Amino acid sequence: MTTIVIVGAGHGLGAAVARQFGHGGFDVALISRSRDRLDALAADLTAEGVTARGFTADVRDPAALEAALDAATATLGPIEVLQYSPVPQREFMRPVLETAPADLAGPIAFSLYGPVTAVRQVLPGMRLLGRGTLLFVNGGTAVRPHPERAGTSIAFAAESAYARMLHDTLAADGIHTGQLIIPGAITPGDPHTDPAVLARTLWDMHSERTGFRHYARDLDA
Repeated sequence: MTTIVIVGAGHGLGAAVARQFGHGGFDVALISRSRDRLDALAADLTAEGVTARGFTADVRDPAALEAALDAATATLGPIEVLQYSPVPQREFMRPVLETAPADLAGPIAFSLYGPVTAVRQVLPGMRLLGRGTLLFVNGGTAVRPHPERAGTSIAFAAESAYARMLHDTLAADGIHTGQLIIPGAITPGDPHTDPAVLARTLWDMHSERTGFRHYARDLDA
């Protein structure tokens, strides 16, 4: 049995993906900054028959993120799927004309240095397995920048470019990279952005391994 690691796991999308993949035969490693949230989520999943463990790390701390990924591998086994989907902080979303160079440090660390750290840490294991999936989850500003959310617009664009290069470079090694764009909010009950619906989309992206960029709904919807 192999493992999916969800970086930025919470009780919304992260929990839904954990259930989707957990019931599909994967062990589940959950990474977030909050030990209490991780323990509660892992307990809920365990009660549902999913093997899940939590590991604490701030994605802006490369050493902590590397250690969490190493601990996940040592505890649960080889990582076959990495999902990078932490929710950006509100202070990253400043208007473009009010955004100074220092204001971009946080978003870039969060949305570029974090995924680069995570991918570099799990890639050797995926190569040993001979297969793997890298899933990136971003908001609509990844493809349509918004002047009132400059930090995430810039950082998501960088993350998108990195993910696209991984898609093109790693395909020959049996490692698939996909990006899911979720315009607007994740909304329970919505036919397009309910967490369970999005989790099934991510499962299909992993299983079908077709294309790079997928949309939860049309950007203009």
